[in-house]
Amino acid sequence: MNATDPTTQPLLDLAGDVVRQATQRGADEVSVHVAQSTSTTIQRRDGQVEEASRSSGKKLSLTLLVDDRWSSHSTSDLRPAALASFLDTAVAATRLLEPDPARRLPPAEECGRGASEADLQHLDPAWAGLTAEDRGHAAEAMEAAVERVRQDDTVSATTWFADGHARSVEVTSHGFADHTTSAWFATGGAITLSDEGGRRPEGYSSYATRYRTDLPSLDRIATEADRRAREAIGSGPVDSGRYTLLLPGRLAGRMLGMLMGPMSGGSIHHGRSVLADQLGARIGSDLLHVVDDPTIPRGLGSTPWDDDLRVARPRVVIERGVLREHYLGTYYARKLDRPATTSSASNWVLPVGDRSPEALAAEHPKAIRVSGFLGGNANGLTGDFSFGIRGTLLEDGQPVKQLSEMNVSGNLLTLFHRLVALGDDPWTYSSLRAPTMVFEDLAFSGT
Repeated sequence: MNATDPTTQPLLDLAGDVVRQATQRGADEVSVHVAQSTSTTIQRRDGQVEEASRSSGKKLSLTLLVDDRWSSHSTSDLRPAALASFLDTAVAATRLLEPDPARRLPPAEECGRGASEADLQHLDPAWAGLTAEDRGHAAEAMEAAVERVRQDDTVSATTWFADGHARSVEVTSHGFADHTTSAWFATGGAITLSDEGGRRPEGYSSYATRYRTDLPSLDRIATEADRRAREAIGSGPVDSGRYTLLLPGRLAGRMLGMLMGPMSGGSIHHGRSVLADQLGARIGSDLLHVVDDPTIPRGLGSTPWDDDLRVARPRVVIERGVLREHYLGTYYARKLDRPATTSSASNWVLPVGDRSPEALAAEHPKAIRVSGFLGGNANGLTGDFSFGIRGTLLEDGQPVKQLSEMNVSGNLLTLFHRLVALGDDPWTYSSLRAPTMVFEDLAFSGT
């Protein structure tokens, strides 16, 4: 276990005491999670503070195995008498459930820390020194950046700065005890413009990072928000047909995210996965190479252990288009009688190409560069999907029309076979780190 600071030890003591009390009441296995968090948001509009909020809380979550029956419970009332009553009720209620012995804790030897707190760099030391005045100045600076891009057709703008801190501990009845501490920072803005016919196109830009110094420049954020709003001016559909799709890395999660659900043990066990029988099969082109890496310093998805408390390690889940792993935590691995892999995704990392998005766009006589998704759905069992989009129609890389009121549709099992290029611009402000992705011959519906 990492060295424990004085503010964390009381949480560990509390979790350990709850484990002991639950065991005394007849629980065969116990896992306790205690989390303490705080967050602050300053939002500005028209030169004034529109909202200033601060929230904090402490919560205890508990899982029990009693006579092969499993249950989970949570409470924010941590007074000793209240906890005693909470445990009495939790253990008694668990005895009334149907047996589910597959819910047992993973073997103790598989649990532990895959990376140290220092290696993961989850806690920016600057957070502790952040004052109310600092937060106010940060919100004002974001607003000033948006004012610098304001034009005559700007109707309104809202900006914000937010930050938070969290501390959590995990203690089990089979000997696991450890903690994590983290901080985050976020800032952004939303701009509304005036358009013909009374339309009010909007655009926003927002970023979140572990370290405040990793946030991009405020001018970049403001310029992006303004550009995205202007991309909607005069927008409309074009003819239905098959087009090349340019998907920026910041939006890649909409497409790549369709893989995550069907790869999960729960979807496979319940018969809701189009990828259930695809292990070892090619599900995309060679460019679809996905590494799940929980050890990236300052990564938003980085973690020392997975949801089962098993050591978190990098793993190749899709190797040059071939599906190599499903996400099988200990519970569904037992249900499916298969070896456990890991229970949940951390950071998904895709390879980076050697050409800019602009160069890739110029290679296609006609393409649609998506700038946002507007609703839609994806079916994890059949693989069918349909998403509303907004974006830009490009000809030889040059914009010719702003798009809206259009859909892109297809099937997951064919989509990634159409992946033909990757840009040199990896998006690092997410747990999904992908560059611009180019898909050829996708179906778009418009007029």
